[in-house]
Amino acid sequence: MRILLTNDDGILSAGLAAMAAVLRRLGEVCIAAPATEQSGVGQGITFLTPLTVKKAFRRGEFWGYAVEGTPVDCVKIGIAELAGGRPDLVVSGINNGLNVGINVLYSGTVAAVQESAWQGIPSVAVSTQFADLRPGARIDRVAELTGELIKRLLEHPYEPGTLYNVNVPFAALKEDADRSPLVVPIDVTPHWGSYEKRYDPIRRPYYWLSDRPNPNPTTPTGASTDFDAVASGRIAVTPLRVNPTCESLAAEMKTWDLAPNADFRFSEEVAPEQLDFRFYRWIDRDSVDIHTAR
Repeated sequence: MRILLTNDDGILSAGLAAMAAVLRRLGEVCIAAPATEQSGVGQGITFLTPLTVKKAFRRGEFWGYAVEGTPVDCVKIGIAELAGGRPDLVVSGINNGLNVGINVLYSGTVAAVQESAWQGIPSVAVSTQFADLRPGARIDRVAELTGELIKRLLEHPYEPGTLYNVNVPFAALKEDADRSPLVVPIDVTPHWGSYEKRYDPIRRPYYWLSDRPNPNPTTPTGASTDFDAVASGRIAVTPLRVNPTCESLAAEMKTWDLAPNADFRFSEEVAPEQLDFRFYRWIDRDSVDIHTAR
């Protein structure tokens, strides 16, 4: 089996090394991971600048490819150039931090395997809790559990265009833990996008995102979601589709009249030169005055 392994924490990540060790029991592993951490970049790709790839060595032996780009870049170029052929499996992780609920939208870990799922390759994203906040956390045991789960998933027919999002809490590593995964939907509770305003040494303002749960969640109390599963110490597995089309709504919209009114005419109120914002000047260190071209 040919396996492509990536992540969004970077090629030096302990989670990547732990996952590589386990996946090598299943087949030949090619690592293509970001040269630096790319957490939260979602499905971003590099196309305005060249994509640099360097060979990385560990203890004198070839380890993998360090890609100066995003997790999706890693998967795209991994499949096209680096893996030595089309992979039979693509795995992203182990991410240092859970990817449940709304985090799935931002996650570079999940985005990486969305790319391979688009291409019809069995794909798995793996995340766990922040290991650096829990002394003694065993990322190697998370990898062992995940490896067993991946083997079980591969025993079943794969539906192209889907991926498995796996989240493993450290509680699942306890001796008396129930290690049977729960297949659950993602939590759809909205979160506040609040920011903490701070100042740098010369008093220029900047903002730091502070994500807080919505105090009025829309998810029914007691609903079983990925967040609920990991909060109760269970492994959460969520199958995701990469095609975002809402088929039911699309079918209904075909009956709507969306054509412009018969008397519709284009406005001449905005001249093309008013849309040219290439010229600007700074008013002060916090403000900018944009001028149109003359």
